[in-house]
Amino acid sequence: MDPQLILGFAAISVALALTPGADWAYAISSGLSGRRIAPAVGGLLSGFVLHTLLIVAGLAALVIAMPQLLATLTLIGAAYLIWLGFTTTRSWRDAGYASAAEGAQSPPGNGSSFLRGLGTSGTNPKALLLYLALIPQFIDLNAGLPAPVQTGILGISHVLVSAVVYTGVALGARRLLASRPAAARIVTLASGVIMLGLGALLLGEQVLTLTAE
Repeated sequence: MDPQLILGFAAISVALALTPGADWAYAISSGLSGRRIAPAVGGLLSGFVLHTLLIVAGLAALVIAMPQLLATLTLIGAAYLIWLGFTTTRSWRDAGYASAAEGAQSPPGNGSSFLRGLGTSGTNPKALLLYLALIPQFIDLNAGLPAPVQTGILGISHVLVSAVVYTGVALGARRLLASRPAAARIVTLASGVIMLGLGALLLGEQVLTLTAE
């Protein structure tokens, strides 16, 4: 795989994992509950694994049969990143994860924590759209690895990045975000700006490619 593609995906993957949303809210509520965070985080990550399996099973085959689909998905991915960055940046002043976490019920057990985490990320249409629109544009059709294998590698890479972020969010919730709501606003603003920049970059590159053709 092209190292530049890998670095590009890594940058976007980190930015996505750092973008506060439903997954962050659940990780925080898990951290504040006083229970083990591993089942909750494991459930969140399993949802991303599910998304990876779905695109490996279906979308990768379409990419091979229809290479032009990559251009379309790139535009969709860029537009979504810009929209996500705009909405995230616009709401940064109202960010307050502590209050949202306080309103959540503490998980009654490890199994329930896992299932709730799986439901949070696995049924999130935004997460599925991100996988469908983002990962295919980083597939190198000229690489030695088959497209499904590349898709799986990228998907699992995002799972690993998310594991680090969600674990950190859960562990830090008790000491930082719950007592310092200003930190939540700063994280929200920074994430929104990053998403806007990455989306604009992807869109600009695709426009240049289409113009050159």
